[in-house]
Amino acid sequence: MVAFIKNIGFPRFMMSLLLVVILVTAIFVGIPIGMVMTDLIQRVGMYGIIVLAMVPSIQSGTGPNFAVTIGIVLGLLAATTAIEFELVGTTAFIFAILMALPLSVIVGILYGKLLNACKGAEMTIATYTGFSIVQLMCIGWIILPFTSDIMRWPIGRGLKTTFTLEETFKHVLDNFLKFNIGNVEIPTGLLLFFFLACFLVYSFTQSKMGTAIQLGGMNNKFAVASGVNIDRGRIIANVISTYLGAVGIIVYSQSFGFIQLYTAPLMMAFPAVAAVLIGGATASRAKVSHVIIGVILFQGVLTSSMPVLNEIIPFGSVAEISRMVIQNGIILYALTKVDGGH
Repeated sequence: MVAFIKNIGFPRFMMSLLLVVILVTAIFVGIPIGMVMTDLIQRVGMYGIIVLAMVPSIQSGTGPNFAVTIGIVLGLLAATTAIEFELVGTTAFIFAILMALPLSVIVGILYGKLLNACKGAEMTIATYTGFSIVQLMCIGWIILPFTSDIMRWPIGRGLKTTFTLEETFKHVLDNFLKFNIGNVEIPTGLLLFFFLACFLVYSFTQSKMGTAIQLGGMNNKFAVASGVNIDRGRIIANVISTYLGAVGIIVYSQSFGFIQLYTAPLMMAFPAVAAVLIGGATASRAKVSHVIIGVILFQGVLTSSMPVLNEIIPFGSVAEISRMVIQNGIILYALTKVDGGH
């Protein structure tokens, strides 16, 4: 048993055990398990690509991308532009994803250069940068010349804090080939898009460029001796990570049904970091499999624990407090395990 726990990692074992206990408890307290599983599956697709954005940055040696909020802000800018142009449905969704690409390339290169100038303090710089971009865009959402009635405040200037995507591209992925298994709803399009993104990132990691980036992240001196341009690889990895963050928030928003601006993206990097770490990644090593395992375990515990706790303790905000304790506890614990949390 000890060898088994060591092989899969203690954090993953404990999270898996906790998830099983919560699901069993949900059955005993009378919570419909179909509802819980439907919410879990949807959240895996919603959050998956944002968690996937951690892989390139970790492999390049810059650590978990706490500045994924840069990509998230760019994705929100692309999505609001699609709404401003009165695009709807799949057209709006595709336009937003395509528009996010050049934005992510430009900003990702600048951000990559910043990290290259601050080697050794990447995670600290990333956190400050991510927070700064979000606060800067709080001004941007007020002064940008958007005119759409869906987004603008009816009086004054600036965009609303939250607005619906009901008339634009809500659930364009979720409703694609959607079907039910008993009481469990399967958002086929959402899951297919997530797994396609996983496949593309995995394919890139197996390419010549992807291998060079990983080599630079694992052993700088050996990479330099082998003729690898480490700085260039770090920039490319952060461009990819930024773009995945942008695509991730567009996917998240269409599934959620709303776009949230201003300070809403401020803390979104932390659940993504927690998920990839609990999936088995470390601050210097990550794989696509870590993303899939981590997002299932992390979102599974958060999603299922809230209704269970609300049923057991039907007052206060116990579920929200528990979510914050679990989320930040995972980050703290996993970052201290240099051997992968074993």
